[in-house]
Amino acid sequence: MRYVEKTPKTWSAICITVYVASMAYMGVDTLPDEFGLWFGMCALFLLLLLPCLAVPFSKFIYHRIQVDEGTLRVGRERIPLTAIDPVSVQEASQVALPTATQQYAASLNAIDAPLPGLRAGDQGNPRLAGGGWGVPMGMDSVVVRTHQGEQLRIATRDRVAFLTALAEGLSG
Repeated sequence: MRYVEKTPKTWSAICITVYVASMAYMGVDTLPDEFGLWFGMCALFLLLLLPCLAVPFSKFIYHRIQVDEGTLRVGRERIPLTAIDPVSVQEASQVALPTATQQYAASLNAIDAPLPGLRAGDQGNPRLAGGGWGVPMGMDSVVVRTHQGEQLRIATRDRVAFLTALAEGLSG
């Protein structure tokens, strides 16, 4: 494996810690007398926890990047390295690093939802690789081309490391 982009787990750890701590705090006063009430509150607060964990889970499914000897894997999609144009990777690595504000603005405009008029191809934008509907807010994205001329937008957390690994994979 040449490159694996790790997903940050800080937000998930904070959410789960707050949930467990609050359920333990409620359990101190209610258990064992009111087990049904405590269990119901655990289920109710779990409904608040799940949306908080949905975004990190979605990033893990659709925007996980792995580069190995012959394949670029982005989310659920596998792209052979032989299909990627090395010139486009070189061009992408020469683009100036965007600021945080530019990353937020670009992620808001990078939509590829499977709805009429919201497909990236309908708008003339590069297709989002990995299967997601958009670049997660605040993530950086890189556009590379295939030898067939298709443009792919890949959401990444570390542009420089990803493009370096991709260039090394294409050259060797």
